[in-house]
Amino acid sequence: MQTIILHISLAGAFGAFIGLLFRLVRRSREERAHVYTLVGLVAGLTAYVIFFLLAQTTGAPVWLLPLLILLQVWLWLGPLGPKYLRTGNNRDTPR
Repeated sequence: MQTIILHISLAGAFGAFIGLLFRLVRRSREERAHVYTLVGLVAGLTAYVIFFLLAQTTGAPVWLLPLLILLQVWLWLGPLGPKYLRTGNNRDTPR
């Protein structure tokens, strides 16, 4: 049980770190900057659940977990993330 909690917390921390890096690279003047870190945290937790299910059913390798976390964060903050329009006063507003 302790190993599962440790793995979940490390996956969440890695996801939050990747979300923070995504925020620093993509949009530097975002008003709600903490949202990127929170989305990264949730994506890391979701990726761990997917990895755990795959490991229990098919014996997935351990190196798959960081790739799943990166993929989840990229999907949730990239193509499936919020869309922004340019308004007249040089501010991004979500659709």
